[in-house]
Amino acid sequence: MPSLKVVDSFDHSFELASEAKSQLFTMLQSEPFCQAVSRQTGCDRVEFTEHLFQPAPYTAAAPKGMPVEYEQYYDSPDYIIINVPPHFMFNAKIFKPSRLCAIYRQYC
Repeated sequence: MPSLKVVDSFDHSFELASEAKSQLFTMLQSEPFCQAVSRQTGCDRVEFTEHLFQPAPYTAAAPKGMPVEYEQYYDSPDYIIINVPPHFMFNAKIFKPSRLCAIYRQYC
């Protein structure tokens, strides 16, 4: 049986090119997408906070799989964290990191 590899630390840092970031933010803030997210959450509306992070493997320092500074959103009923749809990443020409999460404020 293969053993599990424990990750002691993970570098959450990343930088997006300004054009790619602008294009991604436009898609994440679009009315149709926000309406779809709000339907899924059962809230009246959601608003993109412009906070993105790279999801990470579990570590003792970051047990929720995100940078510690974003854990406040995870624990709050006023916010929702979603995976950025892969086609958004592709359309914005973002290939590294391969996955991102976006934080939305929800108004229920």
